[in-house]
Amino acid sequence: MNIVGRKKVERKRPSDSASKFEKLLKDDSGDRRYSLRLYISGSTPRSTRAVANIRSLCEELLPGRYELEVIDIYQQPEHAVLAQIIAAPTLIKRLPLPLRRFIGNLSDREKMLLALNIDGNLDGVRHKGKKGSRV
Repeated sequence: MNIVGRKKVERKRPSDSASKFEKLLKDDSGDRRYSLRLYISGSTPRSTRAVANIRSLCEELLPGRYELEVIDIYQQPEHAVLAQIIAAPTLIKRLPLPLRRFIGNLSDREKMLLALNIDGNLDGVRHKGKKGSRV
């Protein structure tokens, strides 16, 4: 610590910054945290399915590594305006970057895994357009 006038100034050691950077790299490697925001329109069947689909996917493949915020645009229209939501249900993946948007009931599991960049077990799942192929 250096004393400047009467104030104490604390200087960060270079090792502190390096250790924080290494921790960030480690956190991003295999234990990515996902921040998701789902905009729904009331308790319609389509909205209910979207919530169930994304929760099921996250609980199965991202247990303890995701944050899901569900926003009803009828109850909180200002959130929809700020996020520029034009259809519901809409899922926004905020983290990890890049930011992505998905519209619909999120029922196409294969598409969701690929779009969210989640490493999941896709045994038995077929890619559209590639008959008979497996991932």
